[in-house]
Amino acid sequence: MSVAAYPDLDQQPSRAPGYTGDGDPELGAGSWSPGGSQLLASKFPQASRSLQLNRLDSRKTIRDRNHVPVAFVLEYSRQRGSAHRTSNMSKRGAAADQIVKLIVGAGQATPSPPVGPALGSKGIKSIDFCKEFNARTQHILPGTPMPTRVTVRPDRTFHFDIRTPQTSWLLRNAADLPVGKKGKRKGAAKPGHEVVGSVTLKHVYEIAKIKQTELRLSGLSLEGLCKSIIYQAKSIGISIVA
Repeated sequence: MSVAAYPDLDQQPSRAPGYTGDGDPELGAGSWSPGGSQLLASKFPQASRSLQLNRLDSRKTIRDRNHVPVAFVLEYSRQRGSAHRTSNMSKRGAAADQIVKLIVGAGQATPSPPVGPALGSKGIKSIDFCKEFNARTQHILPGTPMPTRVTVRPDRTFHFDIRTPQTSWLLRNAADLPVGKKGKRKGAAKPGHEVVGSVTLKHVYEIAKIKQTELRLSGLSLEGLCKSIIYQAKSIGISIVA
């Protein structure tokens, strides 16, 4: 192609007619007015054709890049669903053991409520539990409320842990508080504003030794347990005397 074929090239500005932006027109930078596009197509048919092909290739590249095959999506969904089901099954398997929490009087366990219904609903013969519980608590003052944690296995066998009485119960009995209508000793109606009884430091020490016999509290020092007991005594209206 010779320059003579385009005698008006010497009069063309540095930018192609109709181009209003910066950059190379063939690369698609800047902006074009409708008149400029027509003038470019008439004077530079090969350049215009190249520009159109470049734009088509760019659109196809973007479309291919954003396209995700249907087979890939289905396979990903199937794998994710399988992993979710496996996770749920493992969680169910790990949580197969069931926990039943009871407070039973020492030496006084019977199949009547609350023991019977609570264990019967898990498929356990409550009479078996009662016999073993009463045998293990025969050395404790009868009727002492013993928190008990029963673990029921999937095959309906069980084992249970007996914990020490609640600290508040021990404090109320040590302070010899009056017994209410339901057979329970009452604490302060307004803790922090009234004192309903008192215990000595020796009482606190003896209660701390009882609590330390629990496996979960065996690692705590007697001093730490005594401080905790003193704090709880004040919270239920019991003062500490020397």
